[in-house]
Amino acid sequence: MASDHAGFPAKAEVIAHCRARGHEVEDLGPADASRVDYPDYADRVASRIVDGTADRGVLICGSGIGMSIAANRHRGVRAVVALAGIQAALARAHNDANVLCLGARLSGPAVIEEMLEAFLDGTFEGGRHGDRVRKLG
Repeated sequence: MASDHAGFPAKAEVIAHCRARGHEVEDLGPADASRVDYPDYADRVASRIVDGTADRGVLICGSGIGMSIAANRHRGVRAVVALAGIQAALARAHNDANVLCLGARLSGPAVIEEMLEAFLDGTFEGGRHGDRVRKLG
């Protein structure tokens, strides 16, 4: 898990929620709300996915968009921005998304928790969706 400065305040809540649900969480920064560049933190999470030390990642910035663009530059990363639980659930089920990007300025705590639960508890359906995901590389 990582954020930029805009996502930093939400990050502690997200980490606490994930840990309370029994998920192992590695906080990849930043350590405070000082201005940082989101690609640096997206790269940290994406690298964990690519090298296999993490199955899933969560990135938080103001909108989720910048983080998703940066994370998706890594082969094998399927980062998705979600604004509702159904998007996070479908991203897991149909796209085998492995990174959830959240917009701290766009979603409140209850919606973020709903998206996290859908993403972390969701499973990939495979089948016809697997054929499509394989085309992504």
